Amino acid sequence: MLTLLSGCGSSESSGSSASSGSSGSESSGGSKSADPITVKIGLLKNVTHAPAFVAIKKGYLQDRLGANVKVEVQGFNNGSDFSTAMATGEIDIGYVGPSPVINQYVRSKNIKIVSGANNGGAVLVARKGAGVTSVKDLAGKLVAVPTKGSTNEISLRLLLQEQGLKVTTDKSGVQIIAMAPADTLTAMKQGQVDAALLPEPWGTQIANEGIGEIAVDWDQVPPNKGNYPLTIIVASDGFLKAHRDLAKSVLLANEDAIQFIQGHPEDTYKLVSDELKELTGKGLDAELIKAALSHLSLTTNIDQEALQAMAQVAVDAGYIKDVGADGLDLTGLYDLSLLKETQEGK
Repeated sequence: MLTLLSGCGSSESSGSSASSGSSGSESSGGSKSADPITVKIGLLKNVTHAPAFVAIKKGYLQDRLGANVKVEVQGFNNGSDFSTAMATGEIDIGYVGPSPVINQYVRSKNIKIVSGANNGGAVLVARKGAGVTSVKDLAGKLVAVPTKGSTNEISLRLLLQEQGLKVTTDKSGVQIIAMAPADTLTAMKQGQVDAALLPEPWGTQIANEGIGEIAVDWDQVPPNKGNYPLTIIVASDGFLKAHRDLAKSVLLANEDAIQFIQGHPEDTYKLVSDELKELTGKGLDAELIKAALSHLSLTTNIDQEALQAMAQVAVDAGYIKDVGADGLDLTGLYDLSLLKETQEGK
């Protein structure tokens, strides 16, 4: 079994240029400028970002953006690094989890959610021998999440709330530790971590290797029993202002990719593995990708109520500061006008 990411916890990112594939849709976006334009696209190195991988490998991104656009792809190990790169102009648009985006929006107001890509795809996996067969068994245990304040941590906190469990810094409650998924796998082998809430395929990989068992499957993870935005598309305000046509082209390529995955799942496995290999140096076993993809609900829709609920958890956990009595206003976080146009075929 191949490991998805070795050294996933580092803050380094890797990049590649997307080339036009032999198949893909006709260009409908394209640049109106005679001068070449570079579009810098960010994504995370997780199977939950499969629409991004397929859009790159099938050439949908290049075809939709047009021959006058150079596509640069940069992979990140976590959403915090992604958000920092967008805030500093290293990337223009890309795929990421919602929690880091909400945190950045509260700080800078310079980012917009423009589309969905995938709902759900994270599981709670418990180490064999840890005595964890249900969420209530997490009391007094050490539970890992990929990064502090991540979408996965927010889901974990909601899961604990549902069972009346508190997050603490000692064994009186549930202790949460931030640890890269590859390191979590090793820590579980060594008996150092009791459970983890991880994006796929990490939970499935840990289970397949006999290290742990899935305690809460993806379709039971809150909010909405797995039907919550885990992978979304966001863009910087500057990019949307200067290149709305190109942003729309990215959304169209995302739709192309989702349709391909849903219609050609067997052909998707190699595409995902090949893109992972470019981003990380290692591909992934087809059966593991198949299992992971079966835990995703691909969609371009955005559930704003679910994101509001997740944002409140981040406020309660202290990740979002200085929120007034009226609560957190996320109205300006969304620009779904382009998504509406693509869905209506405009």
